Amino acid sequence: MQIYLPIAELPISIFLVLGIGAAVGFISGMFGVGGGFLMTPLLIFIGIPPAVAVATETAQIAASSMTGAIAYWRRRALDFKLGGVLLAGGVVGTVLGVAFFNSMRRLGQLDLVITLSYITLLSSVGGLMLTESIRSMLSARRGMVAPLRPVGHPWYFRLPLRMRFHRSKLYVSVLPLLLLSVLIGFAGAVLGIGGGFLMVPALIYMFRVPTAVVVGTSLFQILFTMVAAIILHSATNQSVDIILALLLVVGGVFGAQFGARAGQNIRGEHFRLLLALIVLAVGVRFASEIVLKPDELYSIGLTEIRR
Repeated sequence: MQIYLPIAELPISIFLVLGIGAAVGFISGMFGVGGGFLMTPLLIFIGIPPAVAVATETAQIAASSMTGAIAYWRRRALDFKLGGVLLAGGVVGTVLGVAFFNSMRRLGQLDLVITLSYITLLSSVGGLMLTESIRSMLSARRGMVAPLRPVGHPWYFRLPLRMRFHRSKLYVSVLPLLLLSVLIGFAGAVLGIGGGFLMVPALIYMFRVPTAVVVGTSLFQILFTMVAAIILHSATNQSVDIILALLLVVGGVFGAQFGARAGQNIRGEHFRLLLALIVLAVGVRFASEIVLKPDELYSIGLTEIRR
């Protein structure tokens, strides 16, 4: 059973899209990540144009982030003050990212930029996660506990414009927080990722934000930066396919429920090892797009002509 996607301009199987949404939702529920770094590549692999895949995934991430942020807010596990600082930088990064996205699309280099960016991001993040998980497993076998957070006060804590975040029990300069959120907002707009799998470890390991509030605060920031990305992508390049987004949301909701239950039975070091292998597998698949011979050697596309 197929449905026509008006923005992507191609017919696609409803069950295929629902299956992808459910699979990524299962992984998201199991590992507690947004899933955009997996969903966007999978959409590209099944033939969705990269520009449409990136822009549409922002809508799916916004929907899933909203439900998660509300749940953490009800449990009082959300730092609105810290989230506001991250949101300020995230919006700036999103605006810059969409501008870069549109300029690369006009130059005809967007597909190459997205492919190379995903290869770099996934290989580096996956490699670090794999190294850390193996080190944790070896330490556990020896009866040792590997430290997850730096010891002492990092130099960037003492930069100017320090602010106290009572719920996060943090007193730190807002400058590194703003820089972090700008970079992740930029990456989110260009690659169609929420950035939670980058934001959460950075807040925990670099800024020592308690794990009890870090996920809810990250989801709060992701929600509003993705809403900004949806508006900008819709207004500037009309590449958000709402039908595709709705199918992904429906599939993701069902998959996340089963993934959350499965994730409760996995040990921490095995948990991180599996996620690292998944991230590296997607990075290798992207790398094969450059190395292997494509099915079509030539393609024809329209470019924007400025007068």
